[in-house]
Amino acid sequence: MQTMGNQDSVYRVYSVAEIRAIETDALAMQADAGNADTMSLMQKAGLAAAHLAAELLTQAHAKILVLAGPGNNGGDAFEVAALLSAQGHVVHVLQCGETANYSSDALSSRHKAQAQHVQFIDTAILATLPADWALIIDGLFGIGLKQAPEGSIASLIRDINKLAAELAIPLLALDVPSGLNADTGQVTGADGIAVCATHTISFIGNKTGLHTGAGRDYAGEVSVATLDIPANFFPPGKARLNTAASLKGILQPRKQNSHKGSYGDVIIIGGASGMVGAAILAARAAQFSGAGRIYCGIPGVIPLAPSYDSLHPEIMFRSPEDMDFHNHHVVIGPGLGTSASVQALLTKAIKSAKTLVVDADALNLIAADAALAHLLAARTAASVLTPHPLEAARLLQQGVAEVQADRLLAARKLAQQLNTVVVLKGSGSIICEANGDLSINTTGNPALASGGTGDVLAGVTGALLAQGCTAAEAARIAVWAHAYAADELVAQGVGPIGLTASELLPVIRQNLNLLTKR
Repeated sequence: MQTMGNQDSVYRVYSVAEIRAIETDALAMQADAGNADTMSLMQKAGLAAAHLAAELLTQAHAKILVLAGPGNNGGDAFEVAALLSAQGHVVHVLQCGETANYSSDALSSRHKAQAQHVQFIDTAILATLPADWALIIDGLFGIGLKQAPEGSIASLIRDINKLAAELAIPLLALDVPSGLNADTGQVTGADGIAVCATHTISFIGNKTGLHTGAGRDYAGEVSVATLDIPANFFPPGKARLNTAASLKGILQPRKQNSHKGSYGDVIIIGGASGMVGAAILAARAAQFSGAGRIYCGIPGVIPLAPSYDSLHPEIMFRSPEDMDFHNHHVVIGPGLGTSASVQALLTKAIKSAKTLVVDADALNLIAADAALAHLLAARTAASVLTPHPLEAARLLQQGVAEVQADRLLAARKLAQQLNTVVVLKGSGSIICEANGDLSINTTGNPALASGGTGDVLAGVTGALLAQGCTAAEAARIAVWAHAYAADELVAQGVGPIGLTASELLPVIRQNLNLLTKR
């Protein structure tokens, strides 16, 4: 990711309403300045996009297709077309709006494109042209889209997506891929369609929807152009991207004068019949993530429960029914089951654990028992919940589709209701605090869509809590390190198909040590 302008703004992510407010203030500032020579925001957007387009082009006099929609996003497209044509490229513009309906700024940019001999075409002409485009630019719809593209526009998007994919043509979206909801990261409309971009240049500020849900599939590589808007125009906001840079300084280098007691005791509780591996995976993850001592508590109702881990004998096995949780950091849920006996263990953990990570079956138990939910919400010590969308839906008593339709809202509701830090897993995992502050994770890939990876994440989170991180810090670091491990392994040719949860462990260890480097 790169930014053009205010550097800090690239790590903040904004809602459409926040972007609109910044834009309004910036336009008012321009009007007050009264300088006719000042570039408009549309001109600045076009210039920034033209710079990025030039980086994507590998040849002079390249043939470029620009899609211009009916609003100001179309005006941005005209501006880019004019600038690229002035650089000697052969630019064709497919205009999808009535000329008379454009704003004065958009009309000015259209006239500029005409003056630069941009070729305006319609869909009939487009169909007759060779598909040897060096670049396609999407300026159909921006952040103001309220309904799914339909009719001829939907057909155009479908055809452009197919063409770009088949011929490996770079596809640059202006502000947001057309058809994608800039707030939620989901395609607009139940049966909607969106431009599948290889690159997106986000104007003014970064948009939440570019980084979670379907946004990561449709936005491609995201750049941010702040359009020279002063930094003080950007509110602190309640959402940021979760990146390695944002995590630096939280984990400190270990002191020479330390011992295993310095890094906390973690208890992993889980492992119903047939699911013991889930608890062991979480325990191993805690071991690789630096906890001082790890206890694996397999409930006594499990016949032939293991008494040690032959691969990692450092892990100690205990009966959780006999353990005192008060001075321990408890991870409960991996492979736990939902029997009455484990429900009693969950009650005990919520009441007494020094810090608590609630995962998997423990989440389902809470979803089914209002008393457990109230007990969790009343906790004053640090707690982290790690639901996937189905588990979050059960906790919120709504459908999975509703959770996924607005992942940020779902995470905020859950964090507030249960007074805890919530990790809503998925593409662009969301880490949300009870006060509504959230981070959207930037790492990870489909290799994590396999059994056991969630158990590993829970174990890493517990180990970081044991080492003194706050609940939010532990969740943010764990999510980043866990997902980045998958990125590194895929880059080495291990996955995404067939990557196993166990393979993540040594790479997570490397990533955590990386964060301690000054």
